[in-house]
Amino acid sequence: MGMDVKEESLKLHREKHGTIEVVGTMPLRNGDDLAVAYTPGVAGPCLEIANDKEKAYEYTIKGKTVAVVTNGTAVLGLGNIGPAAGLPVVEGKALLLKRFANVNAIPICVDSTDPDDIVNTIKNIAPGFGGIHLEDIKAPECFYIEDKLKEELDIPIYHDDQHGTAIAVLAGLYNALKIVNKDISDIKIVINGAGASGIATAKLLISAGVKNIVLCDINGIVYEGDDCLNEPQKQIAKVTNRSLEKGTLKDAMK
Repeated sequence: MGMDVKEESLKLHREKHGTIEVVGTMPLRNGDDLAVAYTPGVAGPCLEIANDKEKAYEYTIKGKTVAVVTNGTAVLGLGNIGPAAGLPVVEGKALLLKRFANVNAIPICVDSTDPDDIVNTIKNIAPGFGGIHLEDIKAPECFYIEDKLKEELDIPIYHDDQHGTAIAVLAGLYNALKIVNKDISDIKIVINGAGASGIATAKLLISAGVKNIVLCDINGIVYEGDDCLNEPQKQIAKVTNRSLEKGTLKDAMK
């Protein structure tokens, strides 16, 4: 990153105190406005939702608002720098969601590295949101957290580092294949990195029709039967590298 970009980012973040703010949708010019937006008028939507919780999508921000949740354990290329230091990233992601999808997003930092603790925290705040966007939570915990939340909540759960990356890679691959005039089922793909992004990308590419994928991690080529693998890596090893290649990234790239 050029120093000019870094300095400009520091300057703007300092001046603006972050990248997002909350803006009201109803006027508050007088007592009548206050009575409609707040008490006693607000009792109306409260009672409607009490009778039918699905009405929250009609009367509140729930249906157009997601929580962008991090615990700061895998922030960009910076690693485990903690939840407060991860806040600028989830703020920025909230800004992207608003700007490009007109979705409201609330950045939330959870001060825990315990997967069950994080799951419970998100479950407890979920009634106020239409979806949960997980961000910068390290592997392999992120897989467990996402799977558990999908089991226990009835709103969409999305892990940016997995699904966002995978979608972008597949889109790029489709375009690249058009240029080189190759079929997706005939190519060999090497993925350098077998964490959240690498594994999720491999899964999506397999579902798109890729037959030959080799993943590499810090120890080299990932293969079925390798004792060094964590549980998500063991699962992906069963459906990738079927020729059981071994060695380094250099070997995989041949």
